[in-house]
Amino acid sequence: MKKYLALLLAVLMLAAVFTGCASKETTTDTPAASTDTAEPAKTDENTAAEETPAAEPASEEGKVFNIYAWNEEFKGFFEKYYTVPEGVTVNWIITPSADGAYQDKLDEALLNQENASADDKVDLFLAEADYIQKYTESPVTQDVTALGVTDFSSTYAYTVQAASDASGVVKGVSFQCCPAALIYRRSIAKDVLGTDDPAEVQELLNSWDKFNAVAADAKAKGYLMTASEAATYRVFSNNVSEPWVDANNNLQIDPAIQTWMQQAKDFSDNGYTQDCDIWSDECTAQMFGEGKAMCYFGPAWYFNFSMGNAQDADKGCFGDWAICEGPQAHFWGGTWLLAPAGTDNPTMVADIMNTFINNEEVCTNLVKNEAQFSNNQKVNETVAQDPAYGSDFLGGQNDIALFCDLAKNIKFENHTIYDQLLNEGLQANWREYCKGTVTEDEAMSNFYKYINEKYPTIVTP
Repeated sequence: MKKYLALLLAVLMLAAVFTGCASKETTTDTPAASTDTAEPAKTDENTAAEETPAAEPASEEGKVFNIYAWNEEFKGFFEKYYTVPEGVTVNWIITPSADGAYQDKLDEALLNQENASADDKVDLFLAEADYIQKYTESPVTQDVTALGVTDFSSTYAYTVQAASDASGVVKGVSFQCCPAALIYRRSIAKDVLGTDDPAEVQELLNSWDKFNAVAADAKAKGYLMTASEAATYRVFSNNVSEPWVDANNNLQIDPAIQTWMQQAKDFSDNGYTQDCDIWSDECTAQMFGEGKAMCYFGPAWYFNFSMGNAQDADKGCFGDWAICEGPQAHFWGGTWLLAPAGTDNPTMVADIMNTFINNEEVCTNLVKNEAQFSNNQKVNETVAQDPAYGSDFLGGQNDIALFCDLAKNIKFENHTIYDQLLNEGLQANWREYCKGTVTEDEAMSNFYKYINEKYPTIVTP
């Protein structure tokens, strides 16, 4: 049944997409807030003339607001910084994303949207870069400018592009911008490189040749260069020159991905890393104070939301980290808020979106209180220039200053609706080759079988 629903939804989307190129579910409630947030920022004079008013549900709007997500990151920000209109109950339908489980759950709800009762309709849903086009290129989402989200003057251009269909219709917004960096352990860098200064570390690790050479030095001193052979994957995958699938539905493995495959095998063979998933306990255990891994890669959300072991009060190494650009500029992920067609709460949908991109107080709180890199350039630049600001986790380093520079060159290109599962599938099957449990040919054959099962329309070798 799940395959049927996913296929049915995909059929609605594929034509538009190619013209241009056991899970656990939880439901929680957010009651109406009792305090007010600051007024939303004024819109740009070229796009709107009046200040956005505080949220007031129209009389015909619903009293139940359903949000679909795959984790609780945005839920935490929402509950801290958004004032729910009086009389509205917010339900969170959270399904982990592994193996496409979140997409399956969401697809089922969207396919039933037209016939769903008012209290069961999807009112807002979250999507990642790996599959956002599946929804933006479909009639299951709607134009947010028609709802009142019109001021994108402070947002980063790629975040608007990613949330738009091939005709330029904007279907959502992101509350964050996700330039990514090399996140390194200061104490290990001092031992291996002789310095933990971000500028000096960058000079020593500013190319893959240097990075690979330092991996040997790290091993010689008893360290791991990375905690997983997949730690560098997103650097390569977000620098590809062609998408996973061409216009004729043929699978293509970009040269950048092939370079990662060779590096992964070399690192595994030489003991520079561990053969494990980046989300595994084996990988994240290296974030504890007793860990031996020098380098991780990720945006602000990664060291805020995914490096909990490093932040552990008893066993962590809080403050023993820093960031630099690393061997290659890249971005990773991000969370977009998309507007589903058929919501009975359009005013609240627009108010949430405007709050998280244009309310400068909220965006500043995301940066200073939540270690996020917001999707408001004005706010980020202000923090970047603040001499009093520094990340405690990063030993006082102003990460926002670096991210402001890295964000300037982000491009959203060469993405498909298949990216999540193809990225996951390649890493999982290639890891078995790195571990020596299968041959290279067997690993690739297994990857192709995986693709054929998930996406029968893709032509594999």
